[in-house]
Amino acid sequence: METEQSAAPQQRVPERADADVPPSAAKRVGALLGVLTERPVALCGAAALRIGYGLLYLVFLLREFPHRNEIWGPGSPWTPELARQLFDQTGWASILTLSDSRMYFEICYAAALLTSALFLLGWRTRVMSVLFAVMVASFHARAIFMTDGGDNLILLMTVYLVLTACGRRWSLDARRYRPRASAGRTERDATSPAPEPFRQQMDQSRRTLVAVLHNCGMFVIAAQVCFLYGSAGLYKVQGDTWGNGTALHYVLNLDLFQPWPELSLLADEHDVLIAVACCLTVLLQVAFPFVLFGQLKYPVLALLFGMHLGIAVLMGLPLFSGAMIVADAVFLPDHFYRHLGQVSRRIGRRFTPTRWRVRADAEPAFVPPQQAPSTR
Repeated sequence: METEQSAAPQQRVPERADADVPPSAAKRVGALLGVLTERPVALCGAAALRIGYGLLYLVFLLREFPHRNEIWGPGSPWTPELARQLFDQTGWASILTLSDSRMYFEICYAAALLTSALFLLGWRTRVMSVLFAVMVASFHARAIFMTDGGDNLILLMTVYLVLTACGRRWSLDARRYRPRASAGRTERDATSPAPEPFRQQMDQSRRTLVAVLHNCGMFVIAAQVCFLYGSAGLYKVQGDTWGNGTALHYVLNLDLFQPWPELSLLADEHDVLIAVACCLTVLLQVAFPFVLFGQLKYPVLALLFGMHLGIAVLMGLPLFSGAMIVADAVFLPDHFYRHLGQVSRRIGRRFTPTRWRVRADAEPAFVPPQQAPSTR
């Protein structure tokens, strides 16, 4: 009797504990941890960031190629000696200040062009991502007083991309690894014995580490973009000019932001459109972090894309606009990129001449049997 009475409360304790924690919440937490540790997510988005920032910085270096010595080289008014004195105070570093030689600078500039191109193509992406981040940080620190918001964003994104597996899609690494992995898997299944438990555990640990670093890197990138839009929108709300719709009027009349004065004056003539653009800009930036988990994010991203194009054309800030457009690509899911690829292939087939098309389902041509060659 005493045994039955003492065992009864012990059986009810797990029931009370289970009642305190909803099973659905535990399942969601377990699923979230599983996604975080089992496989990298948003691989197409990471590849889009790699291609976008690699191409953007490559075009930027080529654009400034005639002025490279005056901006970053020994001929700059901000000499390497002044840069080193500033580095002692700020803690920055740059490979461009290791020598005052013009030849050394030209070698570094050529290496920067090569690194940007290889990072864009996805060749040895793990190594190239580190070299690309070092190169961007070196050029950024060398001419720190000539940088703007676009340079700062590119620097942050290149550092974050070091953590990601951005070479898994649309890269030379992926193209080289795919047939090798298929051949190795077939050969291993046919002839090789089962791998050792220690090796299996090490491979699993490596995959988990790669997945965790990649997912954390992508989360930090998304959080950085949300913080950027949210803080910019809240900052604009505090001013009167954005609230009454006159902020863009003053911007369009600044000589510093008039690459084409006639176009700026033409846009400034439409007062109603200027006021609507001001209010819409503030609304999009403040609401951006709250629309990322629904279908509303697609029209918001489309409007932001148009806003950044307007900034690039009307204000002459193509580097900043390009950096923001590439950063917005992190919020597009992988199935969007796959659907976009299908649409592009369909359009390409529509405009491809019929005689150039190759039917994948075409039957092989019939070849009649040939007689064996005579031995006489």
